[in-house]
Amino acid sequence: MDSYLMAQIKNWTIGIIVGVFSVLFIVLPSQLVLVMGGKTTQELPKTPEDFTPAVRIIAFTDSHNKNDHVADAVDTAYELFDDDETYAGVDAFFGLGDFSSVGAEGDYARYAETLREHVREETICINIHGNHEFKDDNYREYFINNFGHEPDTVTDVNGFSCVAFSGERGATEWTFTSKSLTWLDNAITEAEKKADGKPVFVFQHPHPWGTVYGSTYWCDPQLNVVFNKHPGIVDFSGHSHFPMNDPRSMLQTTYTTVGCGAMATFELDKNGIPGQHPDGYDPAAQMCIIEADNDGSVRIRGYDLLSDAYFCDFYIDDVNNRDTYAYNYRNMKAHDAAPVFKADTAATAYKNDSGEWVISFDEAQAPEGYIVHNYKITVKDSSGKTVVNDTFINDYYVIDEDDTADFRIGSDTLESGKEYTLKVRAVSAYKYHTDLELKFTAQ
Repeated sequence: MDSYLMAQIKNWTIGIIVGVFSVLFIVLPSQLVLVMGGKTTQELPKTPEDFTPAVRIIAFTDSHNKNDHVADAVDTAYELFDDDETYAGVDAFFGLGDFSSVGAEGDYARYAETLREHVREETICINIHGNHEFKDDNYREYFINNFGHEPDTVTDVNGFSCVAFSGERGATEWTFTSKSLTWLDNAITEAEKKADGKPVFVFQHPHPWGTVYGSTYWCDPQLNVVFNKHPGIVDFSGHSHFPMNDPRSMLQTTYTTVGCGAMATFELDKNGIPGQHPDGYDPAAQMCIIEADNDGSVRIRGYDLLSDAYFCDFYIDDVNNRDTYAYNYRNMKAHDAAPVFKADTAATAYKNDSGEWVISFDEAQAPEGYIVHNYKITVKDSSGKTVVNDTFINDYYVIDEDDTADFRIGSDTLESGKEYTLKVRAVSAYKYHTDLELKFTAQ
């Protein structure tokens, strides 16, 4: 075997061992301590009426060749803010990777053409690599040819430093090299030196481990080592496809991190297991609207392009003051509550056009800004025999006027004309729950 290759394999092996050790014994325990900490407040922040942005940035992620959604995001952003009375216009768009599925050159070209057709010449447009772009060995060449800037770059947007980090592909597409992480650390450090109280924005594809919803699996723990040294940054990421309208998409520990949802399809977890694709997960089209003033205040909103509606609104008074961080896990959990069913909640069961039984009942309601994440359902017949026992993810990620929960339970589970007892447990994002028992007759 070539001596150079042997040396490289040795270096990779050492790097992997060191990386695994640091993750298991240093990064993960310390991150858990950070996540579970924080102070509670009497109420969550609300954006002051006199908040006046000095910059507006739109971020989106994981479009996976759905370039029509990208075009819609750009066009909608201009429509929303061209005539905004407080602060008109859009200063920059940031694409957070996985605009492709296999990293093919044609995927780059079609995505870049969409941006050229819709992003105005005066608007900054920055992109980064996602793991799907790393599937092709020519990822760097394709990137520069199509976007005209380096994959790792720092861009000044109206006096705000925006660090875009792609990183280099490591031993696998899931890891970053130490060289690239050093670049990230140095870039943030330099940006902080000239921030003068303003936030430093960081954009990259995977979530830092153990932060926002989806980050326990779709993540990179190496990022925590860098980010935990830099209070005052606001980090934006994707990769997980977990919905941004889950309140856990926002978290403050030593810094602020935001999960930006997805522009193609959603993914969720069921009983802590990711990779779940319930009804309504496809399509998805969420974008993140970022505004900030010169004094360290930041407003972050989520916008759903399919329903043309805002769905979350976070306000940070001063990103540099960790003592005032309100979006810590403890405080977010403290403001959540058990879902509430209406007094006249009723259940029905019917067969859909595919011959499957569907159980339907009035949705439980969560506090403003919170969600019912899932329903645990048990159905028993008149003899007390359990015929259905399952957990169903609530479709909170679909923004519409439907106020019923509808779950398919198979074609042979019920018998028409028979009465059943339905036990429902509605579970919130932070695991509060309410139980309800209902009677229904299968139609």
